[in-house]
Amino acid sequence: MAQVAQAVASLVFVLGYAVIALETKLKVGKSAVALSMGGLLWILLGLFDPQGIEENILHTGSEIFSLVAFLLAAMSLVEIAGHYRLFDFIKSKLSSWNMSLTGQFCAVLTITFFLSAVLDNLTTTIVMIQIARKFFWDENLYLASAGVVIAANAGGAFSPIGDVTTIMLWLADKFSAIEIMLYGFLPSLAALLVSMALFVRKIKPEPSVRTDAVPAIAMLQSEKAVLGFVLISFLLPVLVKGVHLPPVLGILLGLGMTWMLVDIFKRTSGAETHLTASIEHLIQKSDLGSIKFFIGILLAVSALGSLGVLEAVSNGVYGADTETSRVIVGNIGLGAISSVLDNIPLTAIAIKILDVSDPQLWVLLALMVGIGGSLLSLGSAAGVVAMGLVKGLTFEKYFRVAFVPALLGFAACALVWIVQYSLIAK
Repeated sequence: MAQVAQAVASLVFVLGYAVIALETKLKVGKSAVALSMGGLLWILLGLFDPQGIEENILHTGSEIFSLVAFLLAAMSLVEIAGHYRLFDFIKSKLSSWNMSLTGQFCAVLTITFFLSAVLDNLTTTIVMIQIARKFFWDENLYLASAGVVIAANAGGAFSPIGDVTTIMLWLADKFSAIEIMLYGFLPSLAALLVSMALFVRKIKPEPSVRTDAVPAIAMLQSEKAVLGFVLISFLLPVLVKGVHLPPVLGILLGLGMTWMLVDIFKRTSGAETHLTASIEHLIQKSDLGSIKFFIGILLAVSALGSLGVLEAVSNGVYGADTETSRVIVGNIGLGAISSVLDNIPLTAIAIKILDVSDPQLWVLLALMVGIGGSLLSLGSAAGVVAMGLVKGLTFEKYFRVAFVPALLGFAACALVWIVQYSLIAK
């Protein structure tokens, strides 16, 4: 019975995935498909395996709430930052350096890479895509958005707090914070540089109207104060993690404090300006369609996990052999699979079934599932959010512009890790 359920669930997921991939041709909204797929898979779970379903759905609901609440708060803070001219200020500064379009592209991706290691790849993607909008349009915006996804996932993969999977492995004592940065930085950097080198060859000259000089922007003290609170809000998730609280509480606290500060400025302002904006109005501008899509994908993948499909996939990748060479191949294989299936449950299962103590092998797993998620737009939270934020960035469009750079970056990451491991392995 369990095998029948797994087969039917896999078929539903593959069909749903195919419809999402062909959304532009079929004229069906990806959010509708994702929500339908997630709901059907959970109904299937209830029919075939009702034991413990209440506990499973409560656990899944808790995880989805945390991620969606985090996403809503982050998107709201980004809207506030944009309204208070942060992105215009950054564009003004970068434009003052008189960089070429290629230079601007490389600067955006490099900032994304390092910022993702400090914040996390999801928040960084939201912020940097808004900045990319200030520099790129049309086809170049698709390239920049896809590049931001790859750079964010690569940057998050070498930081203990840059990705959910690295947090999971770090908290499971599979490696220390120093070890993930020491063993993961060069492979992650290789993934960024190789992907970026391929992207810049595709950059097209923008129309002259897009390259006009950008006037310098002087930030008001009130704007600096609000933006300072926004920055603190993005740092609070890291700080509350230190006292064993979920990151979502930190970013919600930050949003609340920023909201109060804006309301204070609005009450004390003597005239109607952009500083007296309504936070409620700014929050309503957040793209709810991308959040619905995100919920559907999370529901679908969690149902596959509860049905045992993901465990079967992981067992098939690693087998019963825990020799180093098999683990290396298995980690790389799991990274490729994470471009289709969510890397969080795959990583959780790997933690349970892998009996290895070498931290370098666990760093490889973090790198592969993190960077492997960039191969397809649905392979990572960053990619899913990018599809929601950038109109026209469909599954098919992302595949056309990003698959080859992401694949070669993924391969470069694995190769650099293997060379590094052969030099420093005990």
